[in-house]
Amino acid sequence: MTTTPDTAAKTAVTHFAGPASEPSSPRTTHLVFNQAPPRRDINEFALNTALKDALAHYAPSASHDELERIGALVGSADFINDARLANVHGPVLRTHDDWGNRIDEIEFHPAYHRIIGDALDAEAHSYAWTHPGPGANVERAVRFMLFSQIEPGHACPVSMTHAVVPSLRADPALADFWEPRAAAAGYDPRRIDPAMKSAVTFGMAMTEKQGGSDIRANTTYAVVFGDHYLITGHKWFCSAPQSDAFLVIAQLDEGPSCFVVPRVLPGGERNTFRIQRLKDKLGNKSNASSEVEFDATHGWLLGQPGKGVRTIIEMVAQTRLDCVLGSAAGMRQCVAEAAWHARGRAAFGATLIDQPLMRAVIADLQLEAEAAAYTALHLAATYDDDSAESADFRRLATAVAKYWICKRGPEHAYEALECLGGNGYTESFPLARRYREQPVMAVWEGSGNVIVLDVLRALGREPRSAKTFLGFLETGLGKHADFDAAYESLSRSLQDAVQDLDAGDAAAQAKLQVRGRVLVEKMALLMQAAILFESAPDEVAASFAAARLGADRGREYGALPDGVDIDFLINRA
Repeated sequence: MTTTPDTAAKTAVTHFAGPASEPSSPRTTHLVFNQAPPRRDINEFALNTALKDALAHYAPSASHDELERIGALVGSADFINDARLANVHGPVLRTHDDWGNRIDEIEFHPAYHRIIGDALDAEAHSYAWTHPGPGANVERAVRFMLFSQIEPGHACPVSMTHAVVPSLRADPALADFWEPRAAAAGYDPRRIDPAMKSAVTFGMAMTEKQGGSDIRANTTYAVVFGDHYLITGHKWFCSAPQSDAFLVIAQLDEGPSCFVVPRVLPGGERNTFRIQRLKDKLGNKSNASSEVEFDATHGWLLGQPGKGVRTIIEMVAQTRLDCVLGSAAGMRQCVAEAAWHARGRAAFGATLIDQPLMRAVIADLQLEAEAAAYTALHLAATYDDDSAESADFRRLATAVAKYWICKRGPEHAYEALECLGGNGYTESFPLARRYREQPVMAVWEGSGNVIVLDVLRALGREPRSAKTFLGFLETGLGKHADFDAAYESLSRSLQDAVQDLDAGDAAAQAKLQVRGRVLVEKMALLMQAAILFESAPDEVAASFAAARLGADRGREYGALPDGVDIDFLINRA
């Protein structure tokens, strides 16, 4: 039987009411009661009301049968246990075989292979490319989010394999070979000639010790070798080094350039791709992140010489969107676990879900999760629209959402963890793992300051994006007094910012950077509110405007002002 929040609550209340306050015999002390039942064998899609509502708005023709299947799969006890195993038994680097030959292999627990295999079989990486048209990116986003909700580490190579496709299209010959394999459903972890594989995965390697996000400071270089290049240098972070191929930035005389670097060369010989060590990370334990060295490593130029940043930025834009999707999926896991616990545990004579203070906290967590989910699918929908206006909007909106939603993820995870009390702080429950996981989305593809600088750069160099962004925000005017007041404040701030950027005054631009975070936060909150006014139930949109835009809005979860519909939000958690 499928367990629901309602049946869980009834079971917990029965357990609470059963034993007397004074145990009648010593044996009753071993009876487990007043604990929520395991959150297992449920359908994560069917129970996610906000995600279903957002999907109905942005992709009404989506395949609910397949999403129900995925929801049941990721909510199964077996999948949840595989998620645990993949994180407890993380990847292990084997640089050499038993005879001393360099092999640079990553060993994963079988649970990891099962999880990523399920995700790739379900086209969590490719649905948007194999089913182009209205709603394709939205449905792909939902598939990706459902898998990421339960096991986020594997989502890194899934995301990059999805995101590489637009960059590959910079070279028709390379795209003809690699794109069908990157977009294929299926998973083949064998280290063989990619021509012998029907499905491959991609990674990326950009940052170096001395540069980080400053790609132009890279020292890795490439030299011509027949019809391709030899690359020498290092990368301080290389994501998913077990992948079949990578986009790599290396210097040519013309400047930073982008290359496709396969792990195995045509004919089956291994490319020189030395994995120096795996990163020992705060979270993201199931995913391998590494330092790598190139020594006359074969690579094929992708795009124009010296235009590598422009080429790979197409991939970065897609992976930034996936950071938003991953953070939103994490928020759903957090509030779902917190609400499940609150429905299944009693204290002070009533279930936690009926205690006013707990209700306020969980309603606030749900409000944040809903705003993230609707924003994620709204952004995904803009990638289904090829119009110039949509491109202008997503140029700013993706960066703004990446900054704010990913930054809110760790705080949201902590608050949800606290709802479980001591259970939340243990590894037996998933929120300790999620708490460690959420920061990676804020760091990957540009941490907070890098994203703010990117937004300011776009405001200065691409005024059409700012105009389109403000035009979208105007759709929310007249629907809530707090929104209208916040819009007027942001409009003035943006005008001042554009003037400072146009003036070219170094002192003024430095002051703008100092207030840049506040500016981007305002942009994010107003964008989320406008999205909710457009697509979410009125109760959600009005609650968000009151809680996040009002003059008395608080930073503390559960400090909700009047105008927030707590009961409505609780019923959706």
